[in-house]
Amino acid sequence: MELVYFFIIILIIIAIIAIIYINYYNQIQYKITKIEKAEFSIDEILRERYSLVIRANDVIQKKLKEKKNYLKEYTNLKTDTLSTFDVDQKLKDAFSIILNLTNDNKVLNKDDSMQEIIIELKITEERLSAAKAYYNRNTEEYNEVIRKVPSNIISNIHNFKVKAFFDRKDMQDEDELDFKL
Repeated sequence: MELVYFFIIILIIIAIIAIIYINYYNQIQYKITKIEKAEFSIDEILRERYSLVIRANDVIQKKLKEKKNYLKEYTNLKTDTLSTFDVDQKLKDAFSIILNLTNDNKVLNKDDSMQEIIIELKITEERLSAAKAYYNRNTEEYNEVIRKVPSNIISNIHNFKVKAFFDRKDMQDEDELDFKL
C-alpha cells in the first residue's frame, strides 16, 4: 500500500513538473511568435519603403533636367546583403535625400506624384516606428523570461538565446560604446 502511495506521489510530482515545464515553454514560444510577427511587419514595411524610393527616383529622373542619379546607392539595395537594420538606415537616408531634393526644387515640390510618395513615406515611417517599438518591447519581455528561473532552464534545454534589440543594442556584451544615434 505504501508503495502505491509512493508511486502516486511521484506521478503527481512528475505531472506538476510537466505542467510547469509546458507553461514556461509556451510562454517563451508565445514571445518568439510575437517577435517573429514584428520582424515580418518590419520587413513588409521596409519593402514598401524601398518601392517608394524606387518610385521617387523615377520621378526625380523624369522631372529634373540634370541627369544626376541622387538615389543610385539606395536603388541597388536588393543586390546588397544587408541586415534589416542596415536597410532601415539606408532607406532613412534615401528619404532624407528625397525630402531635401523636393524642398530645394520647385518642379519636384509642385509635382503631385512626388508629394504622394512623400506622404506615403511618412506614413510608412510611422508604421515602422510602431513595429520597431513592438519588436523591442517583445524582445525585452522575451529576454526577461529566458533569464528567469525556472524558464532559464527550459531556454538552456532548447538553446534559446538572448535577442538583440532592433537598434542592435546588445545589453549582454561588454561594449559600452555601442549606442547609436
